[in-house]
Amino acid sequence: MASENFDPTSSGGQHLAASVKILIAGGFGVGKTTMVSSISEIAPLRTEELITEVSTGVDDLSGVEQKSTTTVALDFGRITIDRDLVLYLFGTPGQDRFWFLWDELCRGALGAIVLADTRRLSNSFAAVDFFERRDLPFLIAVNCFDGAPRYTVDEVRDALDLDPNTPVILCDARDRPSAKAVLTHLVEYLINRATRTPVTT
Repeated sequence: MASENFDPTSSGGQHLAASVKILIAGGFGVGKTTMVSSISEIAPLRTEELITEVSTGVDDLSGVEQKSTTTVALDFGRITIDRDLVLYLFGTPGQDRFWFLWDELCRGALGAIVLADTRRLSNSFAAVDFFERRDLPFLIAVNCFDGAPRYTVDEVRDALDLDPNTPVILCDARDRPSAKAVLTHLVEYLINRATRTPVTT
């Protein structure tokens, strides 16, 4: 990865890096804010609020009862891959009542990471369906929580009924190298997908 002192937004008469918008999505409490925070080279923008009694009966806290905050708009971060490529990361809100924001966040995105939690794998279906309907390339990143059931990549792929070409990888959203590996896989997938897709005239 490039030096964090490199500013891709400053021209100074020099070559400007290409910028790519990436979404980090998934259900409530799967680790989206954690991933953006662990990998961003700038102080991430977070729109977290405390979970209060108002959310009782509205937000499903099953499996994440200890969670005390929630994203109400988006998370934002940036990571420079090299002098030619900068990724801008947009973490989506997880609760159903904020899903209207997803369409806006999706505009201009080249790809997405769908974080999954094996304790609540069914919560990933909505995100998978969202990106499949919009033909936005994505991969599944299984966030390996402490004490969560462990499944193979093939088992996760079968459970989510994914296209055989959709990548599935295991990760730890808290760990910067692991989060970087997820982004690297996504960029490689986007490049491979673009080069094998026929161009129509």
